[in-house]
Amino acid sequence: MKKTDLVTREGYNKLKQELDFLWKERRPEITKIVSWAASLGDRSENADYKYNKQLLREIDRRVRYLRKRLEILRVIDYHPQQDGKVFFGAWVEVENEQGETKSFRIVGPDEIYGEKQYISIDSPMARALIKKEVDEEAVVQTPEGPKTWYVNAIRYQQDTE
Repeated sequence: MKKTDLVTREGYNKLKQELDFLWKERRPEITKIVSWAASLGDRSENADYKYNKQLLREIDRRVRYLRKRLEILRVIDYHPQQDGKVFFGAWVEVENEQGETKSFRIVGPDEIYGEKQYISIDSPMARALIKKEVDEEAVVQTPEGPKTWYVNAIRYQQDTE
């Protein structure tokens, strides 16, 4: 399944900060260590050189990914017309028939890592909730079969940046 190229303003800023940190701070720091380790001579048995060279490759791979991704991502900002319905960027509270509740924010696939309360717009739950209003039900297709969730609350966090 193709990733959706949407991101919240907050998510875009975090990805941009990560790119800036990796490129301007972390990479130069590791490059100095690699240069120092290389100056010690035999690289075949130099653990500092091998480890930091691998780390440098990982940083470069992530920098390339972030640069490409940031070019194609489309930032979706809050708009007052969204109020009352579930759209991208919404905080949603849902409840199932057993009374179990969940609360999460619908965001782009690049924003969900490290965030327990975020779900991807590409997830079955988010797809089922789009355009729903409070007190409406959403049927989510799961491997165990369809599950029904009721929308209890919808709110939007307006990004300040």
